[in-house]
Amino acid sequence: MIFDIIKNRRSIFPAQYNSKPIDKSDIEKILEAANWAPSHKKTEPWRFKVIQGDKKAALGEFLSNTYIDITANPKQIKSKKLIENPKKAAVILAICMQRDPLESVPEWEEIAAVAMAVQNMWLCCTEMGIGSYWSSPGLIKYMDEFFTLNEGEKCLGFFYMGYSDEEPLEAERKPINDKVEWL
Repeated sequence: MIFDIIKNRRSIFPAQYNSKPIDKSDIEKILEAANWAPSHKKTEPWRFKVIQGDKKAALGEFLSNTYIDITANPKQIKSKKLIENPKKAAVILAICMQRDPLESVPEWEEIAAVAMAVQNMWLCCTEMGIGSYWSSPGLIKYMDEFFTLNEGEKCLGFFYMGYSDEEPLEAERKPINDKVEWL
C-alpha cells in the first residue's frame, strides 16, 4: 500500500551500504518512476547522470579536492568522507534541473518538480528494498567542472543508492493537526 511505503521511506546513508550491486534494470525502473513526476506546463525539468564504476571514485576525488581548494581550514575527516561516500554507494545519480529556456514557469516550480521526481525515486527504492539518500552539499555549484551541463542546467544534489543489511530506524512525526489550520 502506498501509504505504508511513504511512512517507511528513510534516508539510508552510504556508510550503511553493503557491496551488493544494483541491477541496471532496477536503476532504469527507478529513473522511470522519476519521469512520472508532475511538472507545470509539462516542462519535465529533471535530468539525471548515472555515476557508477570508476566514475564514483573520480567524483569523490573531485569533491574532496574542490572542498580543500575552496575552504580556508578544511577538515581532514570531511575531506575523507567526500572521497569515501561515493565509493560506498552502488550507484549515484546526479540530480539536475534543466531550466525551461522560455521560463514559462517560475524556477521554484521546476525545482519542486525535480524534488517530486526524487521523491518518486525514493519511494520506488523503498518498495524495492534499496537504501537511498539525497545529498545536496554546497559543492554542487562546482559540478559543471566535473561533468558537462547544458546551458540552463544545474546540479541540485546527489541521490546515493545501495543495499543495506541494517533495518531502517523508526521515524516520528509531530501530529498533522499541529500543522494544519482548518478554515
